[in-house]
Amino acid sequence: MTWEIVIGLEVHTQLSTNSKIFSGAATAYGAEPNTQADAVSIALPGVLPVLNKGAVERAIKFGLATGAHIAPRSVFARKNYFYPDLPKGYQISQFDLPVVGQGALTIQVEPLSGNAKPYEKVVRITRAHLEEDAGKSLHEDFHGMTGIDLNRAGTPLLEIVSEPDMRSAAEAVAYAKALHSLVCWIGICDGNMQEGSFRCDVNVSVRKPGEPLGTRREIKNLNSFKFMQQAIDYEVQWQIDTIENGGKIQQATILFSPDTGETRMMRSKEDAHDYRYFPDPDLLPLEISEEWKEQIRAALPELPQAKQARYKNELGLSIYDANILTSSREMADFFEAALSYVPSQTKMCANWLTGEVSAQLNRDGLDMAQCPISAQQLGGMLKRIADGTISNSGAKEVFRAMWAEGGDADAIIETKGLKQVSDSGAIETLVDEIIAANADKVAEYRSGKDKLFGFFVGLAMKASKGKANPAQLNDILKRKLSG
Repeated sequence: MTWEIVIGLEVHTQLSTNSKIFSGAATAYGAEPNTQADAVSIALPGVLPVLNKGAVERAIKFGLATGAHIAPRSVFARKNYFYPDLPKGYQISQFDLPVVGQGALTIQVEPLSGNAKPYEKVVRITRAHLEEDAGKSLHEDFHGMTGIDLNRAGTPLLEIVSEPDMRSAAEAVAYAKALHSLVCWIGICDGNMQEGSFRCDVNVSVRKPGEPLGTRREIKNLNSFKFMQQAIDYEVQWQIDTIENGGKIQQATILFSPDTGETRMMRSKEDAHDYRYFPDPDLLPLEISEEWKEQIRAALPELPQAKQARYKNELGLSIYDANILTSSREMADFFEAALSYVPSQTKMCANWLTGEVSAQLNRDGLDMAQCPISAQQLGGMLKRIADGTISNSGAKEVFRAMWAEGGDADAIIETKGLKQVSDSGAIETLVDEIIAANADKVAEYRSGKDKLFGFFVGLAMKASKGKANPAQLNDILKRKLSG
C-alpha cells in the first residue's frame, strides 16, 4: 500500500540578544543554576515585563529575509500551563496576532537514498512569533530528585512554524538546515544546537494520497539533523504499521531516543484551546512602523539566494559550487575575500574552498569560522599558482604547511624550495638529456605508442624534483618527441 508522509516543523530559535526578552537579566550559556533568574523571570509579585527592542528587531529581520508579512500591530498573550520549570504558571507568547505572518523558504533537497537527483522546493512559513523560554528540569545527581534551573526562563525565542509542506525526512532535514543557515546568516541566532539555541519540533502524519491529513504526532526538541532524520524514519514506519495492523493514531507529543532509535509517547497532545490563551494585561500591543521596518531592511546582508544567483550569473559558477559557497555566511565571506587576491581565478578559488579547505575542515571537525588559515593566506597561495610560481602539487604542500604552522605562501615557498622551474632553456636541456638516454622508448613513441608520453613526463618531473612547470614541460616534450 502506498502512503504519503506529511511533515511540518516548529522551530524554536533563541535570539542573540544579551538580555532576556522582558528583563535585563543575562542570557549567557553555562552559568551556575539560577544565577540568571531575576525577579521578572521568576515572576515575583509586583514586577512588570518590559519588551526587549533587540528581540523585536531580530524577528523583523527574519520576516524580511523570508518575504513574510510584518504585522504593523501584534499582541502578546499568556499561554497558561503548569510545568515545574515555568515559574509564572504561564508563558508570555503570541497567539492570534504574531509579529511575522506568512512567508516562504526555498530549499535544496538531497535525497537520502536511491538515485534520485537533487531538487528545489519552496516550503511555506505560516508564522513566526516572539515568546519567552521556560526553565529546565535537571534529573542528574539529585539522589532521585529533580532540580530546577531557571536561568533559561525569559530567554527570547522566535518560534517559526511551517506549513505541512514536506513529504520526506530528506525534505524536513533540508528545510531545517536551510532555516538554521538563514538565522545564523542574518545574525539573529548563534545556531548552537548542542546548547539548545536551535531546537526543532517535528509534526509527522501519514495518509493515502488524496485523502485528508492524518492524525499527527509531534516529536519534541530534536537538536541534531541526524537525529531528526532517524526520528522521522522510525515514526513514519511506526504509524504505517499501526494503521495497517488495524490500530488508530492518537494525537500525542513524543520523544526520540538516540540510544534506541525509537520514539516514545510523552503525553497526549493538547490543542490550542487547552492552553487558555488571553492577552497579557502588562504588555501594550507591539507596533512596527514602515520606517523602522525599512531601516532594518537596509541593514540586512545580501541573502543566500541572492548571493547564489550572483555567483552563477556574474561569476559563472555551477549551481553546486554556488550552493556550497553560500552554505554559511562565513564560507561566502571567506570566498569573496580570497577571490579579491585573484579576481580572474574564480573557478580555482571555488575549487580550493569546496575541495581541500572543506575536506580538511571535516577531517579536523571544524566549521568555517574556526578555519586556521585566513582568506589572505589562501588568496596569497592562489596568486602563486596563477602566476606559475608553484605547481598544484607544490600548492598542496604549501597549504598543509599553512594549516599546520601558519605563515604566508611566499615564505613557505622560499623555505621549502617549492618554486617551479619556468626557465624554458633549463627545461629543454633536461628534456634533451632524457630523450638521449631513452632512445628505444623515443622510437616506440614515434612509431605510435602515444601512451609513452606519460613515461617521459614522469622522468622529467623526477629529474626536476617536481619543480618543472607542467605546462611548459608538456609543450617542450611534445615538440622534441615529434621531431
